[in-house]
Amino acid sequence: MEKPNKSGHAPINGIQMYYEIYGEGETPLVLLHGGGSTIQTSFGVLIPLLKDYGKLIAVELQAHGRTSDRNAPETFEQDADDVAALLKYLGIEKANIFGFSNGGTTTMQIAIRHPELVNKIINLAGASKRSGFIDGFFEGFKGATITNMPAPYHKAFLELTPDQNLLQNMFEKDMQRMVVFKDIPYETIRSIKSEALIMVNDKDVMTVEHTTELSRLIPNAHLAVFPGFHGQCIGEVYIAKPGSKAPEATAQIILEFLQN
Repeated sequence: MEKPNKSGHAPINGIQMYYEIYGEGETPLVLLHGGGSTIQTSFGVLIPLLKDYGKLIAVELQAHGRTSDRNAPETFEQDADDVAALLKYLGIEKANIFGFSNGGTTTMQIAIRHPELVNKIINLAGASKRSGFIDGFFEGFKGATITNMPAPYHKAFLELTPDQNLLQNMFEKDMQRMVVFKDIPYETIRSIKSEALIMVNDKDVMTVEHTTELSRLIPNAHLAVFPGFHGQCIGEVYIAKPGSKAPEATAQIILEFLQN
């Protein structure tokens, strides 16, 4: 894993939010991980491949990794407000935002709620409506326990925050957020003014049809569909294939989108 230039915690909306900064440059690219994840589990493979971009800022969201929790449920709206507050804390006036999975949904909420802070957005497998998930997705939460959480996520969390109770807390809040997930109205999605790159894998938890629809609803959006499973195109820890060149190809597409 690449080592950050700087890392630390920021006092953000009642939590201590962990962040890492890599590289130098204007208009940073902010990386938002998926549910149950950390910076490393979502972006450990991709960060070194994005070095040519310039400044990267990776964060861990409420109750995840090294970021503390608050006495309130996780919501995508609150995550969006937390990221916006972190950017202001760091003195950043404009940023590109790249979110994976739940981080992709948060990315859209940042573009909706804080458009003045956003240059371009990238959403990989983030959802805007319940019907966009594959069949059986929500049924999978019935009776789910922490033993259903992928082992690499267990390991990564406890290596950073060795407290089983906090791991359980994160799992329960992540699960509840998805159980009560509500559609983002079409007109709200259409209000996103930022140029967008909407990405998905063809065997993802998000359907290609939903992702295509998203790319058509957002006025200035582009669509990219990759072969593979959820997060495979970025080398996400749970699904990464050793030696795969897919993350390199994805990184090139991201860099060209951001630099054009």
